[in-house]
Amino acid sequence: MADFIQPDELFYTEFEPKLQNRFIMYVEGIPAFTIRQTSRPTVSFETVEIHHINTVRYLAGKPAWGTIDLTLTDPIVPSAAQAVMEWVRGHYESVTGAAGYAENYQKNITIKLLGPAGDIVEQWVGKNAFITEANFGDMDWSSTSDLIDLTVTVQCDYWVLEF
Repeated sequence: MADFIQPDELFYTEFEPKLQNRFIMYVEGIPAFTIRQTSRPTVSFETVEIHHINTVRYLAGKPAWGTIDLTLTDPIVPSAAQAVMEWVRGHYESVTGAAGYAENYQKNITIKLLGPAGDIVEQWVGKNAFITEANFGDMDWSSTSDLIDLTVTVQCDYWVLEF
């Protein structure tokens, strides 16, 4: 029996693309307007080999969710550096040397992609996020207009694409 191309596969269909600059990211304790760049989650799978006589079969193993980087603009008030440092202190307090409990430094984070009218068209929730690296930015006396940016690398246990 012949397999025919369906008309909806053949002809152009109008669509509204998602744009990179239409997003809001929420991290408890960090003002959302300071987060100006991030990425959507990535996932990779271990490969499980099953050996049987003289053949090998492969299956997907455990998933590992990649880290994401957040770039924050640092205003004078409210200070993004201070907000990030408060999160860091939940992991480790440099003054006392005390390490924090996971329940105190892990946070759920949300990325909302927006449509052209400001409607939410996609929503990711990262579970149990914590900081793996915080870079508080560079200073330069020769610069007269560059913003001070912070970069924070975050690891989540897993991500949920809610819609």
